[in-house]
Amino acid sequence: MESNGGDSHQILREIESLKAAKSDIEHRISVLEAQLRDIHIKDETNSTILRSPLSNGDSGFGHGLSPDMIYRYSRHLLLPSFGVQGQSGLLKSSILVVGAGGLGSPALLYLAACGVGRLGIVDHDVVELNNLHRQIIHAEAYIGRSKVESAAAACRSINSSIQIVEHKEALRTSNALEILSKYDIIIDATDNAPSRYMISDCCVVLGKPLVSGAALGSEGQLTVYNYNGGPCYRCLFPTPPPTTACQRCSDSGVLGVVPGIIGCLQALEAIKIASAVGEPLSGRMLLFDALSARIRIVKIRGRSLHCEVCGESAAFNRQLFQDFDYEKFTQSPLSTAPLKLNLLAADARISSKEYKERVVNGEAHVLVDVRPALHFNIVSLPNSMNIPLSSLEGSLPEISRALKKEEESRGIDAGSGASLYVICRRGNDSQRAVQLLHKMGHTSAKDIIGGLQSWAHDVDPNFPAY
Repeated sequence: MESNGGDSHQILREIESLKAAKSDIEHRISVLEAQLRDIHIKDETNSTILRSPLSNGDSGFGHGLSPDMIYRYSRHLLLPSFGVQGQSGLLKSSILVVGAGGLGSPALLYLAACGVGRLGIVDHDVVELNNLHRQIIHAEAYIGRSKVESAAAACRSINSSIQIVEHKEALRTSNALEILSKYDIIIDATDNAPSRYMISDCCVVLGKPLVSGAALGSEGQLTVYNYNGGPCYRCLFPTPPPTTACQRCSDSGVLGVVPGIIGCLQALEAIKIASAVGEPLSGRMLLFDALSARIRIVKIRGRSLHCEVCGESAAFNRQLFQDFDYEKFTQSPLSTAPLKLNLLAADARISSKEYKERVVNGEAHVLVDVRPALHFNIVSLPNSMNIPLSSLEGSLPEISRALKKEEESRGIDAGSGASLYVICRRGNDSQRAVQLLHKMGHTSAKDIIGGLQSWAHDVDPNFPAY
């Protein structure tokens, strides 16, 4: 059995090694293809200058599209509403997608495929396994590597004739003006409040149209800001929503196809703006409900004359933008890393390793898991009792009974008593729960630092993370 186990580990190591080598080779191929494309473009340009009698660099067909372009984009060209003019507009345009996640993935793929002349990608994150159910631009071979690198390789594999620009960095006030100024159209594919305000404000300062989308759970929404006299994000939301209302996919979940649908629609809005074909969603918002299969278009508030950024008397400029603290304004972090609270004194907390030792040593205790029942049903520690934080105060008698039962089963004096520990997903709600328990008389209650995430990382690597 040990021999078989050793063989399987060796095979797994070799598979991982081969996957990494494959990923490196694919990346190198995409880089070389991009270099070859640039050489071909230069050669074609020089050749046109030498051979073509046309002073405007035309292809000879009267519209500037090469034979390859005509064939590649022929289904666009056949559309009476789009045609040569629409495609030419796309080829001359530049679009920046901020975020290569659930929204950015389909947007990038379609924009690359349809022939946007220059396509920029901004992201500082790396590909993780739990991204792949919705972030379809990435593959298993790129897990642990840059999302921008992964997305760029996928886009180049679809269309090697366009320019892909990689920005492997987080978008901040210090670099946003420089990056966004290089593009005609901006797509916001982020998922946090400070980024939404920052990108919108930057677009107003630079005079760029912004295609904004959002997806959470089974719902999504989409609109276009700062276009043809339409409102900016601040016109609709001059005051940030409370932090409790700002949820992220990592906390609340998302049905994988929902950001895919919204991302595709973001690409569509950008294509309409770039090609000057169709009516973009300026002054209107698309609302999508996946489970009821319902799409609604609602009229939204127009540009506010009193908006602090785009209003008539607004003095918002480049310097004010760079000095503005968006994290303080929204009371939420730009970082995608989960929030880590520190509400309790050190003696009211123990590490997951310490808790494991106490279990092994047979300490009499009760473990309360304060996650919602939906989370508890996914995975839980043995012998834990589920009392969601929202119902904790009304469940104090149940906790007291569990402690008494533990003491009786162990033959422990009520004076010494059984210990009370509290756990949650990441160690935030457990601290809130311990604060409440202390207030209600259970002064010895302790929270487990880092929650189940810490347990999976520090105690049991095979414990499922989610």
